[in-house]
Amino acid sequence: MRKFWVAGGLGAGLMLCLLGLLVIATYTVAAGLGGAGGRALGLAKGAVPAAYQSQVQKWGTLCSAISPALLAAQLYQESGWNPKAQSAAAAQGLAQFIPGTWQTHGVDGNGDGRKDVWDPQDAIASAASYDCELARYVKGAPGDATRNMLAAYNAGAYRVIQYNGVPPYRETQNYVKTITTLAKSFEAQTGPVAPSRQAAGAIYFAQEKLGTRYLWGGTGTAAQGGRFDCSGLTQAAYHSVGIELPRVANDQWNAGPHPKRDELLPGDLVFFANNLNDPRSIHHVGIYVGGGYMINAPYTGAVIRFDKIDSPDYIGATRVTSDGAKALPGTNAA
Repeated sequence: MRKFWVAGGLGAGLMLCLLGLLVIATYTVAAGLGGAGGRALGLAKGAVPAAYQSQVQKWGTLCSAISPALLAAQLYQESGWNPKAQSAAAAQGLAQFIPGTWQTHGVDGNGDGRKDVWDPQDAIASAASYDCELARYVKGAPGDATRNMLAAYNAGAYRVIQYNGVPPYRETQNYVKTITTLAKSFEAQTGPVAPSRQAAGAIYFAQEKLGTRYLWGGTGTAAQGGRFDCSGLTQAAYHSVGIELPRVANDQWNAGPHPKRDELLPGDLVFFANNLNDPRSIHHVGIYVGGGYMINAPYTGAVIRFDKIDSPDYIGATRVTSDGAKALPGTNAA
């Protein structure tokens, strides 16, 4: 886990200032201040691993029914950016094509004369091409073209045409909601990100743990003496307000949109990575409280405390939303 340089800890005066800031910021968040969500263009910085970013950006504009962020959400949902992923149903590669579908819909994305399901460039191009093909099939159906395309991907184009839009199947409706919600965590925002109404409660929970000794792997159970590691603390803080986050830091990254450094609000999760171009290299997370500080469970031998967020390994932040958390792979979308 990352270590922070703290010169003798925080002085009593600074601690009081931080606590005052925390109270004010908490009530500000609770009041819902901070602006409305902005229209998104392209990919957020660091949202997609650098190895795939240019291809996702390129193929995500293949047709009007998709976008780079939507394509990124599908790929992340399917494989978690693992180009060697293989499911029990024999779905393969970054885009998780089954062999029969690949045979029919796979394309040569990098122009090397081969259609290789394990090649990320071919897989990304094929996913976009297949999406756009489905969009063409259902273009006559009423409603949103993107939602209809996603429904066709899940339930088949015939069902979308039959029901004049997204069919009334729980699985299909959940899939459409999951991908469109998850896409928000990949979008480059052009305006302020809407504040989180649950943030105040999450901060309150974390504030109550100040001074608790850090425990690697700690999730706050009685057997662990109520101790936490970094992602255990953030998971428990948002659990206290009814939002279920994944266990580890890099899986929490896509639980909502990504505000810019100068747009941070108390309750945002702040992340730190070994590679600032690869969110899968995230190794640490804290809860922002304002003024450039976070509540942080730093490392073995330390206690949960306030620390500055500005350091060379700061990759960005996530404004957690309930829908965003539910959309993450491995969680139950509602």
